[in-house]
Amino acid sequence: MSDLDIRDHRSEGRLEAYQDGRVVGSIVYLTLDAAEVPPALVAVHTVVEQGHEGKGIAGAMVRELYAMAGREGVPVVPVCPYAARWAQRHPEDAPAAPADVVKAALEGLKEARDPRQD
Repeated sequence: MSDLDIRDHRSEGRLEAYQDGRVVGSIVYLTLDAAEVPPALVAVHTVVEQGHEGKGIAGAMVRELYAMAGREGVPVVPVCPYAARWAQRHPEDAPAAPADVVKAALEGLKEARDPRQD
């Protein structure tokens, strides 16, 4: 998909795909980088805008998330069902995260979602 421009908006926790200057898809992700957990990128949710489905946009975004992680030397934890399926289909591009990183990511995600945590 040569006309797709994928941009990382790290401060907002989003990877966005642009086509003709418009957002056509996004991955919401978390960055684990606190001292008490191993660093990782956690793919939480993948969305492709209506009318753009089936064009390889979601796959291109997940591939870029893994490429970003590779450049940074950190694993990806694909919590998002789409990203997890993509990773299973593309093991050469999506190395599995170590079990301790997955555990820390899931615990961190649970804490982030639970407003009762102080």
